Amino acid sequence: MQITDQLNRSISLPSVPKRIISLVPSLTELLVDLGLEDLIVGVTKFCVHPSHLRKQVEVIGGTKKVHVDKVEALNPDFVIANKEENTKEDIEGIAKFCPVFVSDIKTPVDTADLLKVLGVIFDKSALTDNINERLKSALPLDLFSGQRVAYLIWKNPYMTIGGDTYIQSIMTTIGLQNAFGHQDRYPQITTEDLIGAKLDYVFLSSEPFPFKQEHIDELSSHLPGVQIVLVDGEAFSWYGTRLLKIDNYFRRLKASLLEG
Repeated sequence: MQITDQLNRSISLPSVPKRIISLVPSLTELLVDLGLEDLIVGVTKFCVHPSHLRKQVEVIGGTKKVHVDKVEALNPDFVIANKEENTKEDIEGIAKFCPVFVSDIKTPVDTADLLKVLGVIFDKSALTDNINERLKSALPLDLFSGQRVAYLIWKNPYMTIGGDTYIQSIMTTIGLQNAFGHQDRYPQITTEDLIGAKLDYVFLSSEPFPFKQEHIDELSSHLPGVQIVLVDGEAFSWYGTRLLKIDNYFRRLKASLLEG
């Protein structure tokens, strides 16, 4: 079987893979939801869904620090990675002994395309088509009305999200305006940048930096009149099937902002 990954790399698979390693937390969850859990032999320490999986299979490091030797020792026949979450060096190292499918997800459309390819690879097209249909209605369209938001993912320095990210696409879909959408990737910003951004909201993500109430209190002194709230980073940033499991999270978020 000859397939093309999302970096347009051609990959040869002699048969349906039987030993899978996932280097991406959200894709680990997706593989399990495709009924492939019994084929997974390795995951990263950040693959927290489903919670029991890390106790049953080999943990091969983190997303940025994969132990390539552990991966090789597991004798996988399929490794799934991500352009943004994994390093080029790790991907190239693993590709020397195993096919590596590299995903590149910036929009829900990219997720749909990935599902289609996985459906072909694992002979699960009926299931992936069903998931894609369900994902089409998972996000409430234009729930908000253009409120300006800074979505923070890190502190010391503060980091936010640019216009070429999956989080940006989620925000846009539900009707929010990313105040830093004119920038790329994950720009560093200052408190002064936040003050000058004419914000309605600041969203402090639960990951990768674990923002807490103390960080709300700290920013509130600089941003009077701006609502600053903790948000579920998985809801905004996990592609795959996570959107099917968040129980109207975005509607509940809007309700809480209106109450605030």
